[in-house]
Amino acid sequence: MKKLAIFCGSRTGIDPIYEQKSREFAKLMVENDLELVYGAGKVGLMGAIANEVLDNNGKVYGFIPYFLSDLEVAHKGITSLTEVDTMHERKQLMANYSDGFVALPGGMGTMDELCEIITWRQLSLHQKPIGILNINGYFDKLIDLMDNFVENGFLDAEDRKICLVSDNPQELIDLMKANFVEDGDEQLGKA
Repeated sequence: MKKLAIFCGSRTGIDPIYEQKSREFAKLMVENDLELVYGAGKVGLMGAIANEVLDNNGKVYGFIPYFLSDLEVAHKGITSLTEVDTMHERKQLMANYSDGFVALPGGMGTMDELCEIITWRQLSLHQKPIGILNINGYFDKLIDLMDNFVENGFLDAEDRKICLVSDNPQELIDLMKANFVEDGDEQLGKA
């Protein structure tokens, strides 16, 4: 595993722990020879993670639609910035370019990205690992909701295991690496 896509907020949230742990995760990515793939924002947790990776001499690849770039939220100082026409194209390129995916705290955009990549995995369009860094219990209710899906027969228990969850950044990176399958995305381009 070489490139890890991060889905996270364009805000930092109320509690400073979100940015602190996100920066810790970003630093650990570099220490574990992982490059960052993300939505190319310079604000919120997105910007904090990108800056932390860059500050530690890591590589950062960003994908952003023109309309967001035009609003001056694109991080121009990253290793590679790719501007695209649509949000869907952005997500597709991020998925193709990455070896795994991790969700950190964020809002509806983060949930959109996470749910779509989980669904693609469920449909066997890829076999890449998907993780959730559960900072300060942020994702507890989402995890409970996924368990509720299983309890009520809308999600197979095996598919529930798709999401690797930890509140410890290094442990999550270790889980991601342990669940990485070489060439696990043969069908991803067809999503």
